[in-house]
Amino acid sequence: MRRSIPIPTRLSATLEALRPRQWVKNVLVAAAPAAAGVLHEPETLRVTAWTFVAFCFASSAIYLLNDARDAAADRRHPTKCHRPIARGDVPVPMALALAAAFGLGAVALGWSAGTGALAIVLVSYLTINVAYCFGVKRIAVIELGAVASGFILRAAAGGAALHLPLSKWFLAVVSFSALFVVTGKRMSELQQMGEGNDQTRAVLASYTQSFLQSVLTLSAGVAVTTYCLWTFDKGIPHAGHLPRYVFLELTTVPVVLGVLRVLQAMDAGEGGSPEDLVYRDRTLQILGLLFVALFAVGVYG
Repeated sequence: MRRSIPIPTRLSATLEALRPRQWVKNVLVAAAPAAAGVLHEPETLRVTAWTFVAFCFASSAIYLLNDARDAAADRRHPTKCHRPIARGDVPVPMALALAAAFGLGAVALGWSAGTGALAIVLVSYLTINVAYCFGVKRIAVIELGAVASGFILRAAAGGAALHLPLSKWFLAVVSFSALFVVTGKRMSELQQMGEGNDQTRAVLASYTQSFLQSVLTLSAGVAVTTYCLWTFDKGIPHAGHLPRYVFLELTTVPVVLGVLRVLQAMDAGEGGSPEDLVYRDRTLQILGLLFVALFAVGVYG
């Protein structure tokens, strides 16, 4: 017999199922306009905010779909069992209906922003992630790329919405940083679950600690290297603005230290949820503030 759930509880559980804590990932849509030095312009802020909201809709649609399909497996997970759909506070049919509504809403928001390019990026994001939910998640290595593509498309969306060209270094930094984060999450899950890990995420049975550690090292090294190349390329004297670009080059310090801090957390099995690391790690927060301050001076003078 289906248990009766009070409306306030159902509404609260539905909001929780949208995973608003993970919307912080969607701040990546501001990366391209920030790097281009135009984020402070009113029209850019308006379009970027619109893009952020559109990706919140799109990402929540995928979270709902994924949790609805994985509800049975999530009930066997030590932490995922507390998710609203897994615990039964949000019925699966309701979650699927909301996922469809939020997905369509995301594309509509992207189109209404005045650029078809943003709508195409959102459709690409939804398509890849729906494929992930329906089977790609079980294909080792390919699933890492599928999850990482979500971060890449978020960053690309900011450029698409404003018709900003994206440099090769920008795309390389975002791509390998995304792979770094996703691989770290898998490694932490593998450490936490131990024996029987394939019962809650089947693809974990295909990975070993040594393989994931190798991918982490590769992705971290390339991400840091390409970021340094981007900042040093920007630092070439242009019309007497070298002092300003020195601050941009200095951002490599908090970037390298931040990567090392995340590696330390992942090695300790604490990188299972990157957004939680951002929320609770004071060292990362301080390094993030230092990065933002140096970046703002370096790009905006």
